[in-house]
Amino acid sequence: MTKSLAAPEMSTTTERVRLAVTGMSCAACSARVEKALNRLDGVTASVNFATGIATVDAPTEFGPDRLCETVIEAGYGAEPATRAVAVDTGPEDRVAADLFRRLVVALLLFFPLADLSIMFATVPSTRITGWQVILLVLALPIVVWSAAPLHRRALAGLRTGSTSMETLVSLGVTAATLWSIVTLFARPAPVRESHGVWAAILGADSIYLEVAGGVTVFVLAGRYFEARARRRAGGALRALAALGAKDVTVLTPAGDEITIPVEELTEGRRFLVRPGETVATDGLVVEGGSSIDASAMTGESTPVEVGPGGAVIGGTVCLTGRLVVEAGAVGEDTRLAGMIRLVEEAQAGKAALQRLADRIAGVFVPAVLTVTVLTLAGWLVAGAGIDRSVGAALAVLVIACPCALGLATPTALMVASGRGAQLGIFIKGQQALETSRTVDTVVFDKTGTLTEGEMTVVAVHTDDTVASEAEILALAGGVESGSEHAVAAAITAHARARHPELPPVSEFEALPGLGARGIVDGRAALIGRPALIEAQAITVPAALSRALDREQRHGRTAVYFCLDGRAVAVIAVADTVRPSAAGAVARLHRMGLRTLLLTGDNACAAQAIADEIGIAEVIAEVLPEGKVDVVRQLQDGGRRVAMVGDGINDGPALAAADLGLAIGRGTDVAIGAADIILVRDDLAAVPDSIELAHATLRTIRGNMLWAFGYNVAAIPVAVAGVLNPLIASAAMAFSSFFVVWNSLRLRNFRAGR
Repeated sequence: MTKSLAAPEMSTTTERVRLAVTGMSCAACSARVEKALNRLDGVTASVNFATGIATVDAPTEFGPDRLCETVIEAGYGAEPATRAVAVDTGPEDRVAADLFRRLVVALLLFFPLADLSIMFATVPSTRITGWQVILLVLALPIVVWSAAPLHRRALAGLRTGSTSMETLVSLGVTAATLWSIVTLFARPAPVRESHGVWAAILGADSIYLEVAGGVTVFVLAGRYFEARARRRAGGALRALAALGAKDVTVLTPAGDEITIPVEELTEGRRFLVRPGETVATDGLVVEGGSSIDASAMTGESTPVEVGPGGAVIGGTVCLTGRLVVEAGAVGEDTRLAGMIRLVEEAQAGKAALQRLADRIAGVFVPAVLTVTVLTLAGWLVAGAGIDRSVGAALAVLVIACPCALGLATPTALMVASGRGAQLGIFIKGQQALETSRTVDTVVFDKTGTLTEGEMTVVAVHTDDTVASEAEILALAGGVESGSEHAVAAAITAHARARHPELPPVSEFEALPGLGARGIVDGRAALIGRPALIEAQAITVPAALSRALDREQRHGRTAVYFCLDGRAVAVIAVADTVRPSAAGAVARLHRMGLRTLLLTGDNACAAQAIADEIGIAEVIAEVLPEGKVDVVRQLQDGGRRVAMVGDGINDGPALAAADLGLAIGRGTDVAIGAADIILVRDDLAAVPDSIELAHATLRTIRGNMLWAFGYNVAAIPVAVAGVLNPLIASAAMAFSSFFVVWNSLRLRNFRAGR
């Protein structure tokens, strides 16, 4: 009887595994890791280069260890990722710091190296005893230590049968260095004098150490700025993770209070939330009542009143009373954890443009290497000397080094960022530039974006037969000064603006969810919602009742103010519209863009704001998950969506949108998830940012066209053997100079042109 040698059938049961991948230096690296993982049977992997996290759906038989081994075999590091690993800034900080040290050393040595190398090569009479050693002492630290990350990445790619920009850079640096050493020691040229500058350059000895050093400096600079941008890309996840509570006070069956790490909290266990504390996890209120600041999760500007049986969300803040909450969801099942996953998933899909240069390099680099080898072989077969053949091949390799291609995007981004900063706009990356070109729909959050984000008194309606408006404001401000509620704070602030010294309140009592009462100037004062007035059986004059109805129809929060058992005023508070909102929306309409208001606030308040600023489409009372759904529905309908927001609840939608724009005074989550940050407290920055992105994209395209055109035109000249490698290095430097000059023109950008 024989045994089957076939592999055992894989289970159809799959699990999702998250891996923290290290050693990725460019977007092509994430593509290689994905390719290695996806080769495994039944495995589907997606690698987020921005966060260094690989999300893998794999059969349970593989396990995290097998998946990590696959990544390691591809030339990278990997370990199972926890939430803490996913938001850890340590790896990005260490990479950026290491690149910075290597770049500083390379810069300090490159300038004297370039001067001396060119002088010794073109004017042999300037050579002093030990001149070769001087050049090597300056060059070797650059091409060996500073360029080490480039060499390591090139070798890792070759081991897996792939090439990248690092392959061409490493080979160019190595070839220029080795041939220079041969020229310096094995084949010293006789001392001679050439007449004229061009004669000196064309007849120069083959010393290319300054070429090797210059290529290293340019590429390291690009990698350093890329590493810094990569760290910022994880900012949304870090801010979301920091939002949650670290510790929680739980109640034992005996009624004792114990503080434990929030990770140890289990479903069904009861915990305390005191005023000012963050709710540890999602759950139901068992005892107590409080105002909850839920704006982080819902976008609702007014605090939510909760009592026994009410639901609370982890990450929200208890403002007033003490709560006893029964945990309903913990760990990865909470709404906060779900928001983190939304941001991760949305960011993972943003690597397409970032991979463009490396995908091109996948064809460009092998082609250049092939042309280099053919050039060397062709000249040798033709009977040319070794110097002529190597010089021609090296010229091909040097002239093709992608410095201009590498500078095409980062230089334009740096100049645009500087100009944008002057205009109150910060462009975080090239994704914003590419997507801005096709954006046709702009979605606005309401609270803190189109509005100021703070409650203010917008109207006071009084019964003049009882007291003047000034007297009523002073008394209302006095009683509300004892409350911490957002509506009370708005009324108190408005009253203090008219009366710096408010009358003191005694016998104050807060009525959770309804209002407050107290004695002010010897008079019994009561202020609150209509339900409170009805419960007290207080008669309301018809004029005041009509005033309250009007304010509520406009989406404002209106309360009655009563003195000695009589309603004497209606005070309306609202989140006021920013002065620049209407003009910005009108300008977007002139640009042919569709606008839409998307908010977690109530429909009346949202429609009132939309009518005031000229937005025709409104979607209200939407939770963070719903905001993402709305954005994706628009995208599924063929729309290219720009999202403008400021709150934590906007983070997932900003990340999911084709173009995310965050108000700079907003939360870290919104800023971290967005592509463009609007630092200026003026919504005109929204159309300005789109115009700046368009101008920057045009500049990058011009740079890319020049970089590729330069290579296409120069490589045949180098193959023909009429291009000295020194001239090639100068041409390469000129190509880089042109790219930088073209990018610097963005400093003259003017909005509205």
